[in-house]
Amino acid sequence: MVQKITSVVIFLTGFYYPEFKEKHVKTTLTAAFAAGIMILSGSAMAQDVLDKDVAPTGKGNAIKASGNGIFYHGGPLMGTSAPAKMYYIWYGNWSNNSATTILTNFANNFAPSPYFNIETTYYNGSNVHVINSASLAGSYNDNYSQGSNLTDSSLQAVVTSAITGGHLPSDANAVYLVLTSQDVNETSGFCTQYCGFHTHATIGSTDIKYSFVGNGARCITSCASMNTTISPNGNVGADEMASVIAHEFEEAVSDPDLNAWYDRRGYENADKCAYKYGTTYTTGNGAVANMKLGSFDYLIQQNWLNASGGLCATGL
Repeated sequence: MVQKITSVVIFLTGFYYPEFKEKHVKTTLTAAFAAGIMILSGSAMAQDVLDKDVAPTGKGNAIKASGNGIFYHGGPLMGTSAPAKMYYIWYGNWSNNSATTILTNFANNFAPSPYFNIETTYYNGSNVHVINSASLAGSYNDNYSQGSNLTDSSLQAVVTSAITGGHLPSDANAVYLVLTSQDVNETSGFCTQYCGFHTHATIGSTDIKYSFVGNGARCITSCASMNTTISPNGNVGADEMASVIAHEFEEAVSDPDLNAWYDRRGYENADKCAYKYGTTYTTGNGAVANMKLGSFDYLIQQNWLNASGGLCATGL
């Protein structure tokens, strides 16, 4: 839920800003991030604009307070009756790139984990909570079927082709993550307004959730606040993408149709903790990390714990 930036004053929370847009929730950054400038949403000017309920969209029912700084709006969640899944669509040129190993390991060890256990604090209208389990259920390589400049509509075409072409199954309980190589742009604002986003569309007769995850190496000083020259696994683009994958997957699980869990400013759970990492450690190559998944170290943003009054956390 990202608003295109048109005003002189830019409001950010942890450098991410949610988009107030019916069909897109984009993870956002601006020139202010690149300049190292951050205007906190706690400022008086920011509160005048942001501390108001989101305008009605016609989706969901009355807000149900959780008492933890984030609210349930009546929509469905994923991963409640069965673990949510990930599907990777490797878009562009990934030959001889260690990202395919780094990000596959990440997905395979993402859950169950103390980190993803935070997501179990979210529940649907029947009080059924998200399951602490997820898996990489499949992957597919797309060799520039829509060119190197993706639009929002051609991004959807990439997902549609992967499903209708029989390369990946049609799965309503999954997020299709389009991972783009460094030479690929998303023309609606990659590197200037966001590093990734999630949305949904009816493909065939199924409500499909999908996400754009751009290669951070294309604009690493905009998409990463640390590890811009050296990263835990020696691939700054892939290591940055791991955190964006976590961000978008967590949001898609707790707010798949953009009418479930978000706060009064429209921030979804991961938005509230973007670029916040908690306790970190230094890896052997001098990079910064905060968790080990499988045999790899990663620097992954915290997620919003919907308990104990609400807070950003790395695990539960």
